Amino acid sequence: MKSYDVAIIGSGPGGYVAAIRCAQLGMKTAIIEKYSTLGGTCLNVGCIPSKALLSSSHHYEEATKHFEAHGIEIPGDIKVNLEKMIARKQAVVDQTTGGIDFLMKKNKIDVYEGLGSFKDATHIKIEGKDEGEIEAKNTIIATGSKPSNLPFIELDKERIITSTEALKLKEIPKHMIVIGGGVIGLELGQVYYRMGAQVTVVEYMDRILPTMDAGLSKELNKVFKKAKCKMMVSHKVKSVERKGDEVIVKAENKKGEDVEFKGDYCLVSVGRKAYTNGLNAEAAGVKINDKGQIEVNDHLQTATKNIYAIGDVVRGAMLAHKAEEEGVMVAEQLAGQKPHIDYNLIPGVVYTWPEVAAVGKTEEELKEEKVEYKVGQFPFKALGRARASGDTDGFVKILADKKTDEVLGVHMIGARCADLIAEAVTAMEFRASAEDIARYSHAHPTFAEAIKEAALAATEDRALHV
Repeated sequence: MKSYDVAIIGSGPGGYVAAIRCAQLGMKTAIIEKYSTLGGTCLNVGCIPSKALLSSSHHYEEATKHFEAHGIEIPGDIKVNLEKMIARKQAVVDQTTGGIDFLMKKNKIDVYEGLGSFKDATHIKIEGKDEGEIEAKNTIIATGSKPSNLPFIELDKERIITSTEALKLKEIPKHMIVIGGGVIGLELGQVYYRMGAQVTVVEYMDRILPTMDAGLSKELNKVFKKAKCKMMVSHKVKSVERKGDEVIVKAENKKGEDVEFKGDYCLVSVGRKAYTNGLNAEAAGVKINDKGQIEVNDHLQTATKNIYAIGDVVRGAMLAHKAEEEGVMVAEQLAGQKPHIDYNLIPGVVYTWPEVAAVGKTEEELKEEKVEYKVGQFPFKALGRARASGDTDGFVKILADKKTDEVLGVHMIGARCADLIAEAVTAMEFRASAEDIARYSHAHPTFAEAIKEAALAATEDRALHV
């Protein structure tokens, strides 16, 4: 039986990053993955493939709707070859997961293919290709999450589908009904409406992106409506039924009236839930709460002191980069270091176009906490770079403490916001004031100037270009 300083169960962004950092710190490390490819949900059926399809569908939309305005004329009809688009997506996935294989070899990490389960606190059974048992002084659980479902919906994975099936459809839907107006539903809804599908989003809450700042929700809602998507908020889904190639969704609107939607596909996108199936956590004394999450303390340590858990399987935002930070934190703690994570400064991103990104407190949270704040907002349409590229939807909003001017939250929707949010995270990590951001130079013409202008707007209403 092989013995290790650390064993990681699960090879998603949290697991494989934890393994790399443990190896860098001199620990003998093993990683256990039940599937034949590393990378977990993110690399295989989540972040990476969805962004590949978002990118491809964005190119198609640009070619069919915007090239002419740029003086680019393409003779003949422009068509989507969905099979080729899906194949490209898979090639991106294969290249990315192959890169993780390389990193495991480079860092001398032993990889076991099979289902890992606890025999006790220091022994892990492996069932599958690499059948056997290993011993580990410390274990990190990084088993991630799976798509959630509503109890009355039967997923046939053909017409009534999750995000996993939506990434490999063999045809463009005529009418895709999306249950859930969160990140995943909106991203995949946009992929298919760009390619000609009618899309109806059915959301239980009174707005899409209900956990983000209300201003972002309102702006993205306008974008989707402009694209002729039906946005049915405050609708409670009561049943989903398939009849042949038709799917019928029955719901109740905010007036209590019954409404019905008919389409050929229904994407159920109502969040994700922690995945611990087959882990046999109780054998190691690891506790699971009533939400199905593994219970951990502030050091991500479970009830059993040599076992830790990170990522989607524990409390907090289900984000790949949050899992990575936690993986690094646990590795460094095991090495005797004193790392920390400020969970308030983990950014959230929606990869629609325009992109949506945020970090820190929302206006709703600040009001609830009775914090006095000021707002600086700047529209993308006032930016020279945005007009030059034709990407004028959106804005940047900065929330700062009314007395100290410290930045408390940054919320943005527009072109390249997924990348721009890093500037806000950096500033807030160093507890910058709105004045600080307003004072440092931003290259012209760039989208990043919107951040400087929003900071100026928050500082005595000094924005220069509105």
